[in-house]
Amino acid sequence: MDRDLIRQLLDDAGATRNRDVLADIYRITHGLTTDDADRLDLKITRDALKEMRAAYRLFAPYKGVRKVTVFGSARTHASDPLYVQARTLARRLADAGWMVVTGAGPGIMAAATEGAGAERSLGVTIRLPFEETTAGPLSGSDRVVAMKYFFTRKLMLVKESSGFVALPGGYGTLDETLELLTLVQTGKATPAPIVLLDVPGETYWDAWHKFVHDELVAANYISPPDVNLYTVTDDVDEAVAAVRGFWRNYQGIRWVGDRLVVRLRAEPSDAEVAELNERFGDLCLEGRIERTAPLRAEVSDDDALDLPRLVLTFDPRKGGRFREMIDALNALPSAPPLDP
Repeated sequence: MDRDLIRQLLDDAGATRNRDVLADIYRITHGLTTDDADRLDLKITRDALKEMRAAYRLFAPYKGVRKVTVFGSARTHASDPLYVQARTLARRLADAGWMVVTGAGPGIMAAATEGAGAERSLGVTIRLPFEETTAGPLSGSDRVVAMKYFFTRKLMLVKESSGFVALPGGYGTLDETLELLTLVQTGKATPAPIVLLDVPGETYWDAWHKFVHDELVAANYISPPDVNLYTVTDDVDEAVAAVRGFWRNYQGIRWVGDRLVVRLRAEPSDAEVAELNERFGDLCLEGRIERTAPLRAEVSDDDALDLPRLVLTFDPRKGGRFREMIDALNALPSAPPLDP
């Protein structure tokens, strides 16, 4: 596609930011016209882009608000203790300033929306021919976006949130939870707290965890530290603490070339950095974990320049061990107290 034509299209649209990325989207769309793609392929592409745009617009006003996505069965009744557990969890997190994201359906999703309240909730529903897809306080609300495809829905349920809580459910809940764990394990999603919440006396997640340990770890399908990527609990207080405490000191990561930059709220002391190297030096492909000023690429992007940083040549195959390091960073004596 001619560069001058793309430039003109961007000018006509009033695009002033990210013009390089938008130009690539124009080129890809133009390329489909010469690829002899069949009608179904084109409709999938069209619908996926349409749904993603609608979801981006839904979430855009709340960019600066931390969000937790709650997964769970659409078939859980209001009389079930799990329903109460989900509602209580969501209310506690909403009271702490979080927004709650769900699939906007009945069951656990409705319970979480009830707990958070409609003003603290967002929904990403799926259109199904055999099951109610929007229920509870978000029914008929403009805080819901409806998806045709599960893959676009799962993208938005994961992309926008800083924490995740899964309560027991069927294939859909397990699909969402396992995909989330896969994304974090492989580095395709940034680290985040993942809590598997049950009610006292039930065994859903305990049995699942036993399967992971006895079958996956034992057969070396995953590494032993990969079980650190999630927390199993039947206590709402512990679940809330796991979600909120993850962000006590740790504030996120960025890759700059082959170096991983870890942003913190408080700068660690020399002794704390030395201890981190002693405990987590195996995470480095070479060298050590070091304090650093913002790197040149970060300065160019004006990227969180006020935050203290650590840098390491991280081995991306060690996501579970890095999760342990995040816990250690949050427990450092220099770490600030958890916000009330």
